[in-house]
Amino acid sequence: MVEKMENCLVRDPLPLVVAGPILRKVTAKELTLWLVTTRQLDADFRMFMGADDRPFYEAKFDPAHQIQIGKQAWVVLARFIGDFPQNTPLEYQVITSEGSLTELMPDLLYDNESRLSVVIQQRADYVLHGSCRNPHYPSKDSLVAADNKMSTLAAVDRPSLLMMSGDQIYADHVAGPMLDAIQQVTVLLGLPDETFEQAQVADTKALYQHPQNIYGRDKLLPRYVNDESWWRRCLPTTTTPIFSSRECENHLISFSEFFAMYLLVWSPTLWQFVDRERFARNGYCNAGVAVSLKWQQTWQHEAPIIDDFVAGLNNVRRLMAHIPTYMIFDDHDITDDFQLNRRWEKAAHDNFFSRRIIGNALISYWLCQGWGNAPEKFTPACLALAQTFFDQPTPQAQDALAEYFYRFEEWHYTIATIPKMVVLDTRTRRWRSESHANRPSGLMDWEALIELQQELLNESAVIIVSAAPMFGVKFIETLQRIMTLLGQPLVVDAENWMAHPGSANTLLSIFTHTKTPTTFIILSGDVHYSFAYDITLRNLKGQFKIFQITCSGLKNEFPNRLLRFCDWMDRCLYSPHSPLNWFTKRKRLLIEKRDPDIEGHHRLINRSAIGELYLDDQGTPRVIDILTAEGDVIHFPPKRS
Repeated sequence: MVEKMENCLVRDPLPLVVAGPILRKVTAKELTLWLVTTRQLDADFRMFMGADDRPFYEAKFDPAHQIQIGKQAWVVLARFIGDFPQNTPLEYQVITSEGSLTELMPDLLYDNESRLSVVIQQRADYVLHGSCRNPHYPSKDSLVAADNKMSTLAAVDRPSLLMMSGDQIYADHVAGPMLDAIQQVTVLLGLPDETFEQAQVADTKALYQHPQNIYGRDKLLPRYVNDESWWRRCLPTTTTPIFSSRECENHLISFSEFFAMYLLVWSPTLWQFVDRERFARNGYCNAGVAVSLKWQQTWQHEAPIIDDFVAGLNNVRRLMAHIPTYMIFDDHDITDDFQLNRRWEKAAHDNFFSRRIIGNALISYWLCQGWGNAPEKFTPACLALAQTFFDQPTPQAQDALAEYFYRFEEWHYTIATIPKMVVLDTRTRRWRSESHANRPSGLMDWEALIELQQELLNESAVIIVSAAPMFGVKFIETLQRIMTLLGQPLVVDAENWMAHPGSANTLLSIFTHTKTPTTFIILSGDVHYSFAYDITLRNLKGQFKIFQITCSGLKNEFPNRLLRFCDWMDRCLYSPHSPLNWFTKRKRLLIEKRDPDIEGHHRLINRSAIGELYLDDQGTPRVIDILTAEGDVIHFPPKRS
């Protein structure tokens, strides 16, 4: 039965599972499953091998691994410990009181499957990777293309894992139809309300009823007085936005909004209960006040793109139910200029409203991403703080949980594959500039880089996952450096590994350490275009091979004419024999840029795509491809000798 509840479409009752299942950390000793349910999950987990209908492993879902975060919302992170066979097809099933998971959601299955399948691969010899999935960017979704390809492969031929290397959501750049759906989901699931300090709105109810609720939040977001320079103090007092994203008219604010967006970008279920015409039917009004014609046109442009995005979510859910999926966060999971420099950190820290928004993003990131990457890192004390807040969501309990994640320094993790994968946190342990508060911080501080070095010792080859490329496009990095010198680093998002001398020099020293690998593969995203470099680093200790492989975005692209100009200028100014190379920080490097097998002379591919990396037995790239959202494959062959 369908009925109205606060302008939402509601079926009574909501289905048991509204997001997931997503395979998260998966090893020979542990299998982790993430899902969101509308009731506490009383179910059995079973694993099967071959044609045998008798499970070789069976366990109950532990209530201790479930956190109720709303009246009809439980986050379940189930850890099943055992001895699981590797390199062979396994099947798994979840049996609930309402039936098996695949009976409740038959579209989870590939053809000829009766249960969900997974292969626990010992070697990371086929890896999917990508970042930057913007629901309302006008391209197809590369995760859908990946799922379509997986449907044609036998289980043993599927990727070892899917690495989502940042920007799983765009918290600072939300479409109007998406924000309206998010707020309907907060009602559907009974997600918690909250109060705000130093804000123009007292609480979430006031926010959702405010005339600027949709397409006007840039006017509600916190600001600060920038009077650090003497000339600014001589001028009349003005305020500067703390969240300076150019498209933050629908920036997420409340915890419930952040959490609901994850559910809506990973699962089709809740979209069935969203009234997608509500805003248009009400005359494009916020609290009875009509939005401008400009924003009405924006909604009409965004709505069909969101509809196409939703149409592919069955594929996305199926893909992540079959392949172990790992994640890291990048700036847009929080906000565009998160931790960019020391000045921004101080402004954000000193304002209660901005601290609350960032805290909400971090709590949601933990629940939906970080927890599943490395469950062992989150202690009973952390879980107790979370349980305290969600049991009684008071401002004090919310601030205590947010403060825990502000101080948390273990977002990085390793995956015990061959070769080892080392996944970096380049957002919370920054190398801050001591000379000037406005200069971009290094992506990792000295202590974090030394910890990285320890992870690399005595390995023959390693895969490093860094949100931003360690070795990027020199011409674009030069533009970023110029804007930084002009005091405008936020204009061009001036963050790259070579922008900070301390982190750049330490990184190069790590690569040439006598006990670190001689082969490094760096997987990156963030930049909204794709490329591949072969890098040789020479010094007195020997020769080291580095492969910088960048794929971005899953559903996003760079402004095309600007990228073509940057690509051409990079070729002209930074050819191997260009004297400008002497003014960069790469004097010991020989960088060979792979040419993709497409017409023309473009090295930077501006297509929504997901990366496909195939490795040989020595951990060296055998094939570097991208699978575009349209289903085309673009190869990056090595340079001919």
